[in-house]
Amino acid sequence: MTEVTRTPLLPATRAEYCVIACAEAWRDAGEVLASPMGLIPSVGARLARLTFSPDLLLTDGEAMVVRPDGTTEGWLPYRQHLALVTSGRRHVMMGASQIDRYGNQNISCIGDWERPKRQLLGVRGAPVNTLNNPTSYWIPRHSRRVFVEKVDMVCGVGYDHAGAARHHRIPRVVSDLGVFDFATPDHAMRLASLHPGVTLEQVREATAFDLVVPDDVPPTREPTAAELRLIREVIDPANSRAREVGA
Repeated sequence: MTEVTRTPLLPATRAEYCVIACAEAWRDAGEVLASPMGLIPSVGARLARLTFSPDLLLTDGEAMVVRPDGTTEGWLPYRQHLALVTSGRRHVMMGASQIDRYGNQNISCIGDWERPKRQLLGVRGAPVNTLNNPTSYWIPRHSRRVFVEKVDMVCGVGYDHAGAARHHRIPRVVSDLGVFDFATPDHAMRLASLHPGVTLEQVREATAFDLVVPDDVPPTREPTAAELRLIREVIDPANSRAREVGA
């Protein structure tokens, strides 16, 4: 019997570490609706569904529940979608034009909201997302313009404004430099892991507030060979992920 030899895999890229970091947001999530916004979060959600979160629900963003390849798996009427949202059974991964130490997110404007220097997307569904179901964030360009001391307008609600919202939770923030969470006594942002090749000094220089930094910061989890093959051969063979993170 002839043995099949496979081409050795090239080392994982920064983009692929970001995919893994996003996928981990949905680890063992059970039957919840994943709502990834952005290319790398979408690849991450599909990877999670194909590996360690097989019960994850994926949607086409309109009215269908879909399989990882995009084919229809079921119907998701708007009433059922809202039931998932308001009961905490959806996990969104959004973007952020600004985010602060307590996880407040801004996607509406830069500057005073009465006379903004720049108009952005608008508040949209961010308050409902963040108060009613877990919300993580994906930021492809980590900089002091994004990781700010105080957001110019609160769109996504952070821990210091959430009050007693039952389902409010920010599991993680993923950037092109590392992974961050809020596992601190006052829910201030903490550095959870560094992507390979990134230093603590780089992260601090690119962040406008003082991060909580543990004594020992681990590296972001490395993709397995099986995960890399899924990313490269099944989910994103065109390497579109490199458009968001080129390293």
